[in-house]
Amino acid sequence: MNIHVLGLSHKECGFSRWRAFGMRVGVRRVCSQGCDWTSCRVEGPPPALEGPLAVNSRLQQGRRLFVGQLKGPESFTADQEGNVYTGTVDGKLWRIHEDTLHFITQMGENIPECGSSQDFEPVCGRPHGLRLDRHGQLIVADSYLGLFQVNPWTGEKTLLLSSKEGADGIPFGFLNGLEISRNGTVFFTDSSSRWGRRHVRYEVIETNHLGRLLAYNPETGDVSTLLDSLYMPNGIAFSPDEDFVLVAETSIGRILRFWLKGPKAGTKEILMNNMPGYPDNIRVSDRGTFLVGITTIRFPGRLLPPFLDLIGPYPAFKRFMMKVVPVNWYSILLPKYGLVLELGPNGELLGSLHDPDGSLTWAVSDVFQHGERIYLGSTDLPFLPVLEGWR
Repeated sequence: MNIHVLGLSHKECGFSRWRAFGMRVGVRRVCSQGCDWTSCRVEGPPPALEGPLAVNSRLQQGRRLFVGQLKGPESFTADQEGNVYTGTVDGKLWRIHEDTLHFITQMGENIPECGSSQDFEPVCGRPHGLRLDRHGQLIVADSYLGLFQVNPWTGEKTLLLSSKEGADGIPFGFLNGLEISRNGTVFFTDSSSRWGRRHVRYEVIETNHLGRLLAYNPETGDVSTLLDSLYMPNGIAFSPDEDFVLVAETSIGRILRFWLKGPKAGTKEILMNNMPGYPDNIRVSDRGTFLVGITTIRFPGRLLPPFLDLIGPYPAFKRFMMKVVPVNWYSILLPKYGLVLELGPNGELLGSLHDPDGSLTWAVSDVFQHGERIYLGSTDLPFLPVLEGWR
């Protein structure tokens, strides 16, 4: 696999580090004094919309639930009784049974302003990744507050790891994806030590590599860093045998594979790059494939060219935008296009689901298959899109 990088940090200049992971890397400019933090990006035009990526309407064949009641149901998990759990932008955790919604708890302070503006998220909390552990307790990565254990019925919360304390002397800046292995170890991502969730668009534009993949041992309370210097690590997913974990690097549109077992244990490699969009969460389907939610497409929408690709080669323009453009304006420049990818175990593209005009959803954050439904996550849409069955 080839990835061309414009400007690498001092630690990553040259080839020796990357060869250790078995990757071929083309470097256009080798640095001696570090590089501009705005210049790193994946090169090459996005792949053509043909074959398994051909445009279709498969993502439009669903319906919206809880319109005006749920805003930004970002990720999902479920128990054996059929209850589905999610968290929203107002800092709340919810339990869904069939088409009924039940409030569980508030991750932070429950004040009237929660959900009205991203400025209140550090106070109200913002649950992202969540899973049920072996004891039936929810483990929740709150983007601002830390890692929690939550009783899904009483709402009782226990703080496991504080974002202020973080790990290895570095506070958590943006907790995001989460998975729990069969032995109970909690794997999670810290997307950036520079920008929090409410400034995620700045993180994407700057293209920093300040993220980490971490592991928490619930028996000992120890936390360790498995990978660092990642480009906005987001969703993660184990292989069916848990011999590796996939990590979505959102800001550069690629997916890494980090080996947990076997002769490659402890090494990483690129599974997929130059993707048709920027990946968010990764989930395993009932047929053992990987489902990837695409939060922003890289190919032209109906009205606008791919905005992030358009400004990628121009660091000075990106710095200018950072100074003068309010963060909430960036959504206007991004096309409302829904896209889900289905990948094989080695990153081969098997198929895709499209909603070209956003009639059901767009900016897909999660693709959770449970029973006959597929729940589609989002970061801020005021409803929950679902597909009835896997078509």
